[in-house]
Amino acid sequence: MLDAAERGVMVIEADDSNGSVGLGGLPDRDGNVTLDACIMHGDGRAGSVCFVQGIRHPISVARMVMEQTPHVMLVGKGAEQFAREQGITQKPNTLTDAARAAWQKWLAEKKYAAVINIENHDTIGLLALDQRGTMAGACTTSGLAFKMHGRVGDSPIIGAGLFVDGDVGGATCTGLGEAVLRTLATHLAVERMRIGDTPQQACEVAIKRIIAKNPSWRDLQVGILALHRDGTHGAYSIQPGFTYAFNDEVRTAASYL
Repeated sequence: MLDAAERGVMVIEADDSNGSVGLGGLPDRDGNVTLDACIMHGDGRAGSVCFVQGIRHPISVARMVMEQTPHVMLVGKGAEQFAREQGITQKPNTLTDAARAAWQKWLAEKKYAAVINIENHDTIGLLALDQRGTMAGACTTSGLAFKMHGRVGDSPIIGAGLFVDGDVGGATCTGLGEAVLRTLATHLAVERMRIGDTPQQACEVAIKRIIAKNPSWRDLQVGILALHRDGTHGAYSIQPGFTYAFNDEVRTAASYL
C-alpha cells in the first residue's frame, strides 16, 4: 500500500502544469517554490519533509525518512542534504513560465492574504486500502500561493494533513492549512471513526470543529476525506465545489454551505 500511496501522488508531483503540487507550483512571496510532503502506513510508521526546494518527488524523500532514519520529519536544507545522500538529484529552483507570470502579477499589488483557488485545492492527498485491509496514505503540496518564505502548512504534519491508523481508517485534508493545523482535523476524524462514527459523520465533525474555531470561516475552504478500513468513505467541505476521486469516479463532496 505504501507503493500505491507514493506512486499515486508522484503522478501529480511530476505534472509541471499543476500550480499547487510539485516543482510547477506557485511560489512564495520571494519567488521560491517550497515543497512539503508526508506518507504514513497503517501500522503507525510515518515520514515527512518540509520546506524543500528543487526536489521533483518530495513524497519519495518522505518515505525514505520513514524507512531509513530514526526520525519522522526532516526540514529544509537538512532534508535536501538527506535527499542528495540518497542519490536524488536536486534541481535548480526555477519557476515555470505560468508560475512566474502569476507571481509577477501578484507582485503588482502584494496582497498578503490567503488566495484560495477556484477549485479550492492546494494539495493532493491519497488514501489507499487493499483487500487485506492494509492502509496507507500520502500527502504532497507546494503550499499556499505567495505564502511568507518559510511557511509550512498542514500537509506534512501527521494528524493534520494526513493520518492513518490501520485499526480504524485514514483521513486527509486540502484547503487552508492553518485552519487544519489548529484542529488536527485528520486525527480528529480518525478518532471519531474509532468511537463509532461513519466516515461521513467523522468528516462533518472535523469541518464543524474548524468552523467553530475560525471566526472568518466563510472566507476559507477546507475539504476532508475519510476512509474506513471496511472500505466505506466520507467527504465534506466548508464551501461547495470540493471534488475528489473515489477509485476512478470523480465525485463532489457535500458541504456545510
